[in-house]
Amino acid sequence: MGVDLSGRVALVAGATRGAGRAVAVELARAGAFVYATGRSSRVAGPSDMDRPETIEETGDLIASAGGQGIALRVDHLDVGAVRGLVDRIRSEQGRLDVLVNDIFGGDRYAQWETPLWEHDLEGGLRMLRMGVETHIITAAVALPLILDTGEGLVVEMTDGTSEANSGDRPGVGFYYDYVKAGVDRLVRNFARELRDTEVAAVGVTPGWLRSERMLEGFGVTEDTWREFCRKEPSFGISESPTYVARGVTALAADHGRRQLAGQVVTSRQLADLYDVTDVDGSRPDCWGLIADHGWSEEDPEVIERYR
Repeated sequence: MGVDLSGRVALVAGATRGAGRAVAVELARAGAFVYATGRSSRVAGPSDMDRPETIEETGDLIASAGGQGIALRVDHLDVGAVRGLVDRIRSEQGRLDVLVNDIFGGDRYAQWETPLWEHDLEGGLRMLRMGVETHIITAAVALPLILDTGEGLVVEMTDGTSEANSGDRPGVGFYYDYVKAGVDRLVRNFARELRDTEVAAVGVTPGWLRSERMLEGFGVTEDTWREFCRKEPSFGISESPTYVARGVTALAADHGRRQLAGQVVTSRQLADLYDVTDVDGSRPDCWGLIADHGWSEEDPEVIERYR
């Protein structure tokens, strides 16, 4: 890919697993100094996600990739903790070039196919706080340092294109839908408020992500994931976290990225724009498949055309 981010500083909030972890690793691989944050820790134990991955493991992966960075346990609902984090970055680095907001942790509270009045209220409200409030807090606290740096990038990670999230998303439930539509609005509002600056706010959505949890749930690994396609053909459109991470890394290096400000772009769109591929050399287009064939396409030949 040939991306060089030497001298840049990035904060990846929500980097314990999934896309956030992969983005932190790829940014560091490209030369950025990365502050990777999450709540699950070897010392403090797991977050309410109750997953085995830890933020320290992300730090180890950054080092294994030949990168530099610091992995920190931070709860991004804690305004004081986020202020302390950004103060530390200012003190240690004097700049912040890239903010990637990938915080969520609300999956465990999602109740699919459940109407609002039957959905667990406390869990739903927790999902809203984790998926929207954390992003607002982190951006509000970090943006002054990014603006002081000059040219910068804010990436809001989400699930779904603007078109998908403005329409009917079957089965996801009120709160999950509200969170993802809310992130879309954050991107647009950030872009509007930053329009007279050199900072671009861009939304990025992966497709069907082969996260640690997804692979575990299907009983496969990143090496054997295609075995599950025999049972669930639609899984053939899935993508590794590295795919979207490569796109975000290329976006961070693009001085013309303001052309994407205020938009939500897919991993495939970034792949086409920056000539990157997934780890197997493919370019999955999950959201293109959904736009053309709906949410439940299972014909392997059709799916393969979108890889």
